[in-house]
Amino acid sequence: MTLTTVLTPQNQTAYDSLYVSLLDGLGTLQLLIAVCENDALRYEMIERYEQALKPEAQVWRVTLDPIEPSLRQALYELTEQQTLTDYSAQIVTVLGAEKLDSEALKKFWGYLQWTREGLRAFPWPIVLWVPQRLLKEMMKKAPDFWRWRGGIFLFTLQIPSELSPTELMSSAEFSSSSSSLFSVVQLEDSLEKAIQQWGEDSPKLASLYGQLGKVYRQQIEQGHYTTFGQEASRAEQLLQKAINQSSQPSDFLAENLNNLAGLYRSQGKYSEAEPLIARSLAIKEKQLGEDHPSVATGLNNLADLYESQGKYEEAEPLYRRSLAIMEKQLGENHPDVATSLNNLAGLYDSQGKYAEAEPLYLRSLAIREKQLGEDHPSVAISLNNLAGLYKSQGKYEEAEPLFRRALAIWEKQLGKNHPLVASSLNNLALLYKTQGKYAEAELLYRRSLSILESQLGENHPDVAISLNNLAGLYQSQGKYAETEPLYLRSLSIRESQLGENHPDVATSLNNLAALYESQGKYAEAEHLYQRAIAILLATLGENHPNTQKVKMNYYQMLAQLSDDELNQHFPPEMVAMIQSLR
Repeated sequence: MTLTTVLTPQNQTAYDSLYVSLLDGLGTLQLLIAVCENDALRYEMIERYEQALKPEAQVWRVTLDPIEPSLRQALYELTEQQTLTDYSAQIVTVLGAEKLDSEALKKFWGYLQWTREGLRAFPWPIVLWVPQRLLKEMMKKAPDFWRWRGGIFLFTLQIPSELSPTELMSSAEFSSSSSSLFSVVQLEDSLEKAIQQWGEDSPKLASLYGQLGKVYRQQIEQGHYTTFGQEASRAEQLLQKAINQSSQPSDFLAENLNNLAGLYRSQGKYSEAEPLIARSLAIKEKQLGEDHPSVATGLNNLADLYESQGKYEEAEPLYRRSLAIMEKQLGENHPDVATSLNNLAGLYDSQGKYAEAEPLYLRSLAIREKQLGEDHPSVAISLNNLAGLYKSQGKYEEAEPLFRRALAIWEKQLGKNHPLVASSLNNLALLYKTQGKYAEAELLYRRSLSILESQLGENHPDVAISLNNLAGLYQSQGKYAETEPLYLRSLSIRESQLGENHPDVATSLNNLAALYESQGKYAEAEHLYQRAIAILLATLGENHPNTQKVKMNYYQMLAQLSDDELNQHFPPEMVAMIQSLR
């Protein structure tokens, strides 16, 4: 068989990881699950690793009996029919699961669940090939076998589109690690073995570097990390290696550039992220054409970065172009069109252009309800966004039922203790706070905080957000003694987890400064305001709305000082500006 297929980055990563696992597992029982829907791709991958491994081991293929599909029995028959010259150097590929009917599958799951002890007689790597539709069933119907697996390797004909953290967490039972089905531990182990096999600078490692860096980035964005700084540094190192090993423009290079940009964005490093996203977009336009959906995704990413920096005029035409491509290529009622509508609406919402935002949010909601169903998590996102728009306009009666419906969807789909439920509780609590319903708001804020602490740990950045919100509620009621320790704890978490110069640290400094200002502690407040402004100038820039807001807070505090005090500390032009705020 001649191997001519050029593998996608995802398939190359899966193949490299599977090959290294097979080579490393010689002489031991290693259960590996390969996932593929396409027959031709499946057999090509098998042929690839068999040819590569033949110098090291005997390779065999067995097919499950369609009537009595027992993995153990198929292996016993292999030992009876073949001469195994070196009993320890064997690799077995198991086929046939994709052809089993519903009755045979019931038997297959039963045999598989009680297979573990019977397989100890076979000290070999065993690759069980299954279609993706059977993977979820395996998790549920053969949990003992599932827990015993050594790795999962996903092969697909198409590059899967990137999922947002929200969609990722709700897409499938196994999605909590990453959309690729690879865990950090599995990929780190595969990379270590591959480095030993090929050397650190081998071009063969580029796909593993990129995939592992991507998984780290996804976990950081979802909040599934142990130490933000260390894991962000590891992700940056891996993605940079993958980029450096890509000498020619390609989809693989574009993806790694985008992943590194996303990593920088999560750290507030917008100036570092922008050229990477722009370079990734240019590659996609050249490789795929200017009207490809992947180009629309790249335009959206760049627009989102501009929006985060307060560059609204630069963001709007990119969002509009992205939407036009999606509508043209996918149709006006495609879920990805709903996402584009939502993004453009969010931009208008941020600018206070509520009349322009509302019809876009409504159209996005209608598409998602029709295409995905009324209880889909993406519908909850649309409901939440529309409710937030109404809250901003003071339309509290319209906002509350939408917030409540979004909360109900999250609880139904993810369970009552999921972090996204905590986020939804927070949104409803903020609505109650805005209405002066402090008792109702406090209960929701406390429940949200409890969920996050139990699910993510007490030092997670999302916990810092929740602490900040509860502190803000107490501050609005004049409960300063309860407020200060919450702000201080929120600040401490952000400094330790995100670094002392992260924009979120500036937010905490600003809030704590405002508390001290309200208590007349101007010296303490001034130091915090100045530090917050310095961080925002370095990360977001002079013209970002957050920078302008904190500077205005600072100047308004200074306006309370006497003219003599102002003249002692500030130049005349600044004194005049501060006096104008009185």
